[in-house]
Parts: sequence; structure tokens; C-alpha cells
Amino acid sequence: MGMEINIQCASGDPCVPAEDELRHWARAALGQRRGEVTLRITDEEEMRALNRKWRNIDQPTNVLSFPLNDDPGPLGLLGDVVVCAPLVRREATEQDKPVQAHWAHIVVHGVLHLLGYDHIEDEQAAVMEAEETTQLSKLGFPDPYLTGNQPETVQ
Repeated sequence: MGMEINIQCASGDPCVPAEDELRHWARAALGQRRGEVTLRITDEEEMRALNRKWRNIDQPTNVLSFPLNDDPGPLGLLGDVVVCAPLVRREATEQDKPVQAHWAHIVVHGVLHLLGYDHIEDEQAAVMEAEETTQLSKLGFPDPYLTGNQPETVQ
């Protein structure tokens, strides 16, 4: 079983990175883990509908992760990550961060959720943030938690 990152782009936002960049960031978050991930890039309307359906929050969010289960099984299906392109672009501007760096952070964050990382409890958040920072550093991006305002990231 290898590593497969499927990209679905349902957004015309001009800030959407190239598919090879998205795959590179997702692979970095997966580390040595093998499996299949679908990364869907969407607009605010679709993200709002997903957030309303799955979290009962009637507004778009930057990223949602949908792990298939704790054990990917023989097919290695890990789950889906959905990213809202217009919201990521706006957050980067509001937080005075390079758009590519914020995209990398959001993709890594979403994929880490598929691997069981979470940030509900403070201890969990510290572990997840440390892993995000490590992976982003390896990718050449600065610590997202030391720059400007922080994004509200969700599962």
C-alpha cells in the first residue's frame, strides 16, 4: 500500500495552490504513514453547508476533517479533508501571513486530524501544535503560532 492524495477542486478562488504543493504538504503531515486521503478545496457555500450538517454551526470554517475510522484497513482509506479557499485567503490577509504558509498550515492541520490528533483539551492542543510546527518547519514555513493572530481551526 502506498500513499495517495486525491485532489478535488470545487473552488475558483485564485489563491488555491497547485495540486503538487497540496500533495506535498499532505504527505509531510502523513509522515511514514501510508494510506489514501482526499483533499477537497471548496467555496464558502459548500463549507457552510458541511459545517452546519456535521457540527451544527451555520457558518463556514477553514478546514474540516472526516476520518473514516481508527484503522484504515487493507485499503488504507484514511479520510477526507475539506478546505475553504476563500476563508484561508482572508485569514492569511487578516493575520498578515503569507497565503502559501497559511495554506500549508491548514492542510497539515487537517491531515493530522485524520491521524488522530486533536486540540479539544490543552494537552492535546500542545501535542498537535508541536507536530504542526515541526512539519511546517521541515517544509520551510515559520511557526504559525508565533505570527500575528491565530486561526480558529476545527476538526
